[in-house]
Amino acid sequence: MKIDLSIIIPLYNETESLEELSSWIHKVVQESKLKYEIVFIDDGSTDNSWATINSLQKRNNNIKGLSFRRNYGKSAALNVGFNMSKGDVVITMDADLQDSPDEIPELYKMIKEDGFDIVSGWKKDRKDPLSKTIPTKLYNAVTRKVSGIKLHDMNCGLKAYKSIVVKNIEVYGEMHRYIPLIAKWAGFQNITEKVVQHQARKFGVTKFGLERFIFGFLDLFSITFIGKYGKRPMHLFGTLGTLVIIIGFSFLIYIGIDKIFFNKGAKLIANRTEFYIALSAIIIGVQFFLAGFLGEMLSRNSINRNQYQIKEKLNFND
Repeated sequence: MKIDLSIIIPLYNETESLEELSSWIHKVVQESKLKYEIVFIDDGSTDNSWATINSLQKRNNNIKGLSFRRNYGKSAALNVGFNMSKGDVVITMDADLQDSPDEIPELYKMIKEDGFDIVSGWKKDRKDPLSKTIPTKLYNAVTRKVSGIKLHDMNCGLKAYKSIVVKNIEVYGEMHRYIPLIAKWAGFQNITEKVVQHQARKFGVTKFGLERFIFGFLDLFSITFIGKYGKRPMHLFGTLGTLVIIIGFSFLIYIGIDKIFFNKGAKLIANRTEFYIALSAIIIGVQFFLAGFLGEMLSRNSINRNQYQIKEKLNFND
């Protein structure tokens, strides 16, 4: 059976909200007359979340569920959900009722009719304390600058995707924060955002601490490097190595000329600070080259070294 919409909901210890959330989604989607599935990914919950999902599925055959043996993180849950999804449009949302299912019809329309690859929610009026909103604004500002994607709320859990997008990206580690950037590097450029409702948490407590902002910035640098230089690491490390070695040799030439022509009676070259700067620069430059060579060897032996995103095919018989 053709499915119009897949709604993927990763969760960890959210048993109190699941009944209300699934009923709310069902009501909204039924009014839109869409064929849908709700995919709950239980990320190793220690409460009654999985039992609640089983109970909901018995009453609504559109509900599917998968439970991890332990907590792997949101990225793992989303990646599995993407692989399981059957809908033409895929929407992700959090299970804590802070994302409103009332946004679903408009998100679906923006993908299906307006032709966007990704629509990311923007919680313009956040119902969070300052301890979360201020770091979030800083995080989003840096991410916009580095990624070049003009989204105000990169980490919003409420997003909509074309099915082809989620089937051609891999989310791992803590990279769920940067799915629009991952998609951009995969060739999906038509990305926009929509202002969405943000509701105060009704049950439980947040599962994320302030450490997520530190990890978030580290992940941003990682994914930027992989996206730009994953298949050509020597271009980065070789360039850096060349620049540093040039600096080192420039210092050597300077102190050599100074010793031979201007200060013959001065102290030995090996006793000058510039000599050790030059020596350190050359050693660091060589290390950059070695890192580049190792990166190239790993890249050449990767099973994905010749996998590329294909937009369309014409007159092939496969």
